[in-house]
Formats: sequence, C-alpha cells, structure tokens
Amino acid sequence: MEPITRATYNLDWITILIFSSIVFLVIAKSLFYSRFLNFIILPFNNKYIFMYNKKDKLLNWFHVFFSVFQVVNFSIFAYFTWSILGNQQVSTSPFFYPIILAAVFLFLIIKVFIQMSSGFIFGSAKTISELIFKKLSYLNYSGLIMLVANVILAYIFKNSEIVVYITIALVFLINAIGWATALQNHQKFLANNFFYFILYLCALEIAPLIIIGSYLKY
Repeated sequence: MEPITRATYNLDWITILIFSSIVFLVIAKSLFYSRFLNFIILPFNNKYIFMYNKKDKLLNWFHVFFSVFQVVNFSIFAYFTWSILGNQQVSTSPFFYPIILAAVFLFLIIKVFIQMSSGFIFGSAKTISELIFKKLSYLNYSGLIMLVANVILAYIFKNSEIVVYITIALVFLINAIGWATALQNHQKFLANNFFYFILYLCALEIAPLIIIGSYLKY
C-alpha cells in the first residue's frame, strides 16, 4: 500500500481568523438586526435587495462588515481548497495565506473600481452601482456557506474533497441566483450594452475562474 500525502494545518491561526470573521458577523447582526434578518433569507427572498438597493448601497457599515467577513472566509476556503486539491507543498508556506488574502482583496477592489469607472464613462453609474450592490450582496452571503465549510474542513472532516466540491457548488448556485436576479431586473440596460457586458463577463468573471482552475491542476 502506497502512502498518501495529506495536508496538515496549524489550527491556531486558522481558529483566530475564523473567530475574527465571526466577530464581524456578530457586530453586523447587533448593529443592524432587522437588516440582518432580511439578508439571511436573501437567496429565497429579494426583500433585502428591494429595501436597501436604493438607499446607501455599497457605502454602509453593514455591507463593509459582511464584505470583510466574506473576504476572510473566502481566503481561508481558498487556502483549504489549494491544500486539498492543489499543490500541498506550496500551501505549507507561512506566507501562502497572506498572499491569498491580499490577492482576493485586491481583486475585489480592482473589480469594483473598474465597474464603477465604466459606469461613469458610459453615463450609467447609478445602474452599475445597483448591479454591483446586488452581486456583492450574494457574494457576501456566500461567506456564510464558506464559514461552515471552513469549520468542517478545519475540525471535522479534514482534507475532505467532498466538502470542497459541495461548497463550491453551493457558492456557485447562490451567486447564479444573484446573477439571474440582476439580469432579470436590468434586461433593457444589458441589451443596450450587450457588447460591453460580454467583454466584462469574459474578462472579470470567467477568466479568473479559468486561471484558478488551471493552477489547481498543478
């Protein structure tokens, strides 16, 4: 029987990060309780989008707290995924998680900046801002799924590929619902800017997934 190499984790820093992300979640719930209740049913009810899309949009503390929560858990899940499905030797480096965290954070910031800039350039800043709010809301909701997955991968079913694949499927499903909702509510705008929409879809949505998938193969 040939030995199988398994990734091992230092749970101390992972525990600290998971706990820290939960603190942001608790703060968001405590300060914005009614908004949190509407947010928690987001994939099943669009009440949250209709209530808050026209108000403060991206520049509000609830969105900021949940975005931090999502980025931290997304980065932890990416670390676990790379360790389980990808290059385990690279994932043992103490600098690997900070690199993932910085990459995820910068990617989201640059992506939002490009989207907002295109909105100002083409005179559709309001519509683009609404689209970004909807997509980020669903992405932030995915952080809840990744939190559960991170806890399972860290303490219950370590190195479980099944947990990784189920989590990826659920995250994809939640964000697909967000995309479908956004497309349905802005059909006329997207039809009038179909070429730029396809360009954006290929450059900022599909390309990163292909790049990440290609790296996981090695």
